[in-house]
Amino acid sequence: MNHTAEVEGIAVGVGPDGANVPAVVLSARGEYLPIFVTGDQAQAIQLGLSGDSFERPLTHDLLIEMVTEFGGAIDGIRIDDLADNTFYAKIDAERYQNGEARQFVFDARPSDAVALAVRVDCPISISDEILDHAGRPPSAVDLGSGSGSKGEDSGPDDWGV
Repeated sequence: MNHTAEVEGIAVGVGPDGANVPAVVLSARGEYLPIFVTGDQAQAIQLGLSGDSFERPLTHDLLIEMVTEFGGAIDGIRIDDLADNTFYAKIDAERYQNGEARQFVFDARPSDAVALAVRVDCPISISDEILDHAGRPPSAVDLGSGSGSKGEDSGPDDWGV
């Protein structure tokens, strides 16, 4: 079963070398799912959450503009796999041509998928299997700080809880 998730914000963990490590924190099924990302990815998600606009489009904004211009739409994203401590995501999209919809699925890093989702306000879903393995109680994740280890779109063992 899939659960609709919300982006709670960006948390900061501390890696083994003492450096701060950002994580996007999703909530679903009453649990938090921290996904470690790079600083640039965290900034892209935060800018999408804030809704700030810029004189020139940023990468995720440009992609959405192009998809829309070509008659497409992003319908939703899924955090759908976890392997070797790395999360995987899919972007569900569709394109209309001559009044008929054609469905597309694109493999994506969770950080890019979330950055797109917050910009187009599409649903984010997470499976029970992912939450069973990587979900954390809200009390274990402090959105102002946390503990963890560096990794791009890395998974639950890096959270250290």
